[in-house]
Amino acid sequence: MIEAFLETAAPRGANVVLVLEIAMGVGLLVGARLARKGRFRQHAWCQSTIVLLNLAVVAVMMIPSFRVHVLPRVPAKLGKAYYGLATTHGAFGTVTELAGLYILLSAGTSVLPEKLRITKYKVWMRSVLVLWWVVLLLGMATYKRWYVPHLSFWARILSNMESVDF
Repeated sequence: MIEAFLETAAPRGANVVLVLEIAMGVGLLVGARLARKGRFRQHAWCQSTIVLLNLAVVAVMMIPSFRVHVLPRVPAKLGKAYYGLATTHGAFGTVTELAGLYILLSAGTSVLPEKLRITKYKVWMRSVLVLWWVVLLLGMATYKRWYVPHLSFWARILSNMESVDF
């Protein structure tokens, strides 16, 4: 299913997270389009659902993985791509998710006091959308570094030649 589709060494959970995160990234673009069309209620539902779904994915899948595979080796191994990418992804992702939750609370509820609410929605929302895509790309790079086998150019050539009938 998803393993065969992605053809990596990743566990099923990582594949599901990757597909979900890409779908959420696309969903955020759809939500931004809804706002541009003046469909603000649908925009709010779309963006809020994605921010909350992402919070669940982060809490259930990403934080436990980070705590087991990365955190014990920080800061000693931050210079290695395996740990550096994951740490950068986690740091930017944390800031982005918190900003998304802040927008949700500021724009969608009256939980925050008036003086803590956003006044320039477009700037905040567009900035967080850009950050979200930066984090998504960092996540994809982390996935590639962790789960896509490193084959040298010659190893690929040789493995392809083995499958050719002469």
